[in-house]
Amino acid sequence: MTDAQTAAQRIFHLRAELDEHNYRYYVLDQPSVPDIEYDRLFRELQALEAEHPELVTPESPTQRVSGAALAAFGEVRHEVPMLSLGNAFEEQDLLDFDRRVREGLGDLLPAGDLFGGGVDVEYTCEPKLDGLAVSLLYENGLLVRGATRGDGTTGEDISSNVRTIRNVPLKLQGEGWPAVLEVRGEVFMSRAGFDALNARAAESGGKTFANPRNAAAGSLRQLDAKITASRPLEFCAYGIGRVDGELPGSQYEVLQTLKTWGVPISRELKLAKGATGCREYYQDIGERRDSLAYEIDGVVFKVNNLAWQRELGFRAREPRWAIAHKFPAREELTELLDVEFQVGRTGAVTPVARLKPVQVAGVTVSNATLHNMDEVARLGLMIGDTVIIRRAGDVIPQVMQVVAERRPAGARPVHIPEHCPVCGSAVERTQLIKRGKGKETVSEGAVYRCVGRLACGAQLKQAIIHFASRRALDIEGLGDKIVEQLVDAGLVASPADLYTLTYDQVVVLEGFADLSTRNLLGAIADSRTPALARFIYALGIPDVGEETAKLLARALGSLERIQRALPEVLTYLPDVGLEVAHEIHSFFADEHNQQVIRDLLARGVTLQDEGDVSAEFAACTTLAGFIDKLNIPGIAATGAKNLADKGGSLDGVIALSRDWLELSVMKGLNEKAKQALREFFSDAGTIERARAIDVQLRDFGMHWESEKKIVEGLPLAGQTWVLTGTLETMSRDLAKEKLEALGAKVAGSVSARTHCVVAGPGAGSKLAKASELGVKVLDEAGFIARLADLGGGR
Repeated sequence: MTDAQTAAQRIFHLRAELDEHNYRYYVLDQPSVPDIEYDRLFRELQALEAEHPELVTPESPTQRVSGAALAAFGEVRHEVPMLSLGNAFEEQDLLDFDRRVREGLGDLLPAGDLFGGGVDVEYTCEPKLDGLAVSLLYENGLLVRGATRGDGTTGEDISSNVRTIRNVPLKLQGEGWPAVLEVRGEVFMSRAGFDALNARAAESGGKTFANPRNAAAGSLRQLDAKITASRPLEFCAYGIGRVDGELPGSQYEVLQTLKTWGVPISRELKLAKGATGCREYYQDIGERRDSLAYEIDGVVFKVNNLAWQRELGFRAREPRWAIAHKFPAREELTELLDVEFQVGRTGAVTPVARLKPVQVAGVTVSNATLHNMDEVARLGLMIGDTVIIRRAGDVIPQVMQVVAERRPAGARPVHIPEHCPVCGSAVERTQLIKRGKGKETVSEGAVYRCVGRLACGAQLKQAIIHFASRRALDIEGLGDKIVEQLVDAGLVASPADLYTLTYDQVVVLEGFADLSTRNLLGAIADSRTPALARFIYALGIPDVGEETAKLLARALGSLERIQRALPEVLTYLPDVGLEVAHEIHSFFADEHNQQVIRDLLARGVTLQDEGDVSAEFAACTTLAGFIDKLNIPGIAATGAKNLADKGGSLDGVIALSRDWLELSVMKGLNEKAKQALREFFSDAGTIERARAIDVQLRDFGMHWESEKKIVEGLPLAGQTWVLTGTLETMSRDLAKEKLEALGAKVAGSVSARTHCVVAGPGAGSKLAKASELGVKVLDEAGFIARLADLGGGR
C-alpha cells in the first residue's frame, strides 16, 4: 500500500470520527470525548490534508463549520455565515497569528518610528465562554428571531426559547440602532446556576448534566419554551452579523454601543496592543479563571479595526482576523484501572478511581474522586472503562463521563465492600431522616459508613489530623505522617491521648531528635487553652464547620450549654436547621464522644471565651415561635401566633387542646389544625418533650418570660464584608475574626449586597466587581483605621 493510499484511509477514518463527534456535540448535545481529543483529531486531519491537498473535499470537517439543524425546529439560513474560530494552543501559535495579521495588512499597517519595528495591531480581548453560539435578529429595535449557529450556514429557529432568557432585551434601549441588526453571542450558564439546576434535578430524581455547556445547550434546545424559561440561562454578545445601517468602525466600539442598547457584553472586554498585550491578558484571565462566575476554555482575540477585518477576510471555515487561544486541557481521556475505597474522619467509605496516569492542565493525574456509590451508578462506571476526567484549578480531579463505546469485553462492575478495608468492621448505608410537621420520613442516604469509629485506624488518624489542624487547635508540627506514626505505635487512641505523650515516647519515633521532640510537645502544650469555637470545630461534629462552631460558641457561650442543647433550641440559631441540630445533639449524646471530651478536660485542656448566652440569642424567643418549632401538623406561624395569644403559656396551650368547647369556637385555626392540636398533646411523650424545651429555655435565660438584658447591637451587625488581596500588617484570618467580632459576616464573593471590600495588594476580580457595582472599597490602612474607630483594632 502506498503512502497516499495509507493517508487516504486515515483521512477517511478521521472524517468519519469527527463527523460522529460533531453530531454528538452539536445535534445531540451528548459529546463523548473532551475538546482536547477532538482538537487532536482535527489537527491530524488538517496536517494530512496539507500534505495531500489532492485528497481535500468540500465535505471535509476542515472545510466547513460542523453541525446540522434539528428537524424539530424550523430552519434559519444565515445571510452572513456564522464561522468558528481557529485555535492557538501554544504561545508560538499566538505569535504566528499576529505575524500573519501584520503580513496580511501590509501597507495598511502604519510604519513605526526610526527605532521601532512597526506599529502593533490593536486587538479586542475577551474570555471564550463555554456555551452555545446564537444569533439574535432585531428589526426596528424589536427582537424578531433567535437562531443557533447550526452548520454555520443553516441553523435552528429558537425564537421562542431565546425570548425566555432574562438578559436578552426584547426591545433595544435608547435610539440610533440600525433598521436591521443581527447580534451574535453565546448562551451559557453560570457555575452557580448550573449547581442549582443539578441540585434541583437530583432532589426530584431527574437527570443531572455533566457540565454547564451541556446544560446550556440542552436547555436552549427544548421544544417546550416553558422548560427553557425555568433554566438559569444568560446571554453575552461578542459580535454582529447582518447590519442595515451605520455602526462604529471598531469591534470594541460596536460592542460598547450594543451595551448602550441594553445588550449584555463581557465585563472582561479589553483592548491590547500586539501579541505582547494579548499574552498578558491571557495570563491574567488564566490566573483568575477559577474566580470567574462562569466556565471559560480560553480567550478570543480579534483585530479591532473593522476595515482591517474586511481586508484580512476569511479562510474556508474561519476568519483570518480572529483566534481562540485555548487554555491547557482540563479534560482528558484515560483508562479506569481500578476503584479503591478510602475511609474518612466520619467513617464515610468513599470510592476513589485509580487511573492510567495522564497529563491534565500540566499535572499528572492518576487518581480521581467518585464522590459516592450513587455517582458510580449515575455514571454507569465499570472497571476497565475509558473515562473523561476533569481537573479545575486546585479542585480534586473527578470522573465526568464514561465513553461507553470504548468499553472492553472484560469490564467489571464496582461493588461497595461489606467490611471496612482498614479495620474489618461492617460497612452500612446511612439513612436520611427528614423531619416535617409531626412526621419523619426515612430514606437511604448516598453515604456508606464504617461502624468502627475510633477503633478504625483510618477514622482515628483523620480525627486527630482534623483536631490538630490550623483552624482547629492549631498544633504546629503535628502533620499527617507524625499522626500515622503515633497511631500505628499505639501511643494515641483518641485526641485526648495527645496530652499524655512523653519525651521518651516521641524521641524514638522516626525523624525525631531532641529539638524536634521538644518542639512538638511544646506545641501540644500550647494548644491546651483553645477558644471555645476552635474546640467545638476540632471535635469534628458532622455538618459543623468553622462558621457553625463560631455561631454555637458565640450564642450559647459555654461547652456545657452546647452539650445539653436540645435540637429545637439549637434551631433558634440562624442557618441551623433541624437536621443539623439533630446531628449536633446526637454527637453530644453519644457516650464515647462524651468520654473523649471528659478526658480532654481532665488532661488540662481549658477553654477560653466562655460566658453567658448572648443577649441577642436570649432575646430571640417568643411563645408563638416556640409553638411553631414543635412542628404540630397543620399549624404554621400564623396559627402558632393565634394559639400563643389565646393560651398565653405552654400550660395554657396544653389546657386549650383538651378543652374541646373552647377550642371549637377559637378563630384563626381550621378544623383540621384543631384536631391535630388535640392529637399532638394527647401523647404523654410529646408533652414531656415540649416541657423539656420550655425548661431548657428558662435555664438558658432564653425564655420569653425571662428577664432580658438590653441588647446592644454590634456596630457591623447585618453587614457583609469581603477580603481580597494580601494584607501586610495582619493575616486574613485575623482580619476575619475582627470583623466577625464586630458583627459582620465575611463572604467569599462580591455582590450588590456587599457593604464593603477590603482590598490589599494583588486584589483582582473581586476589586473589579466592587468597582463595577459601586461597593465601598478600603485599602489596608483605611481598614485598620475603621477597626480602631469601632474599637476592634489590635
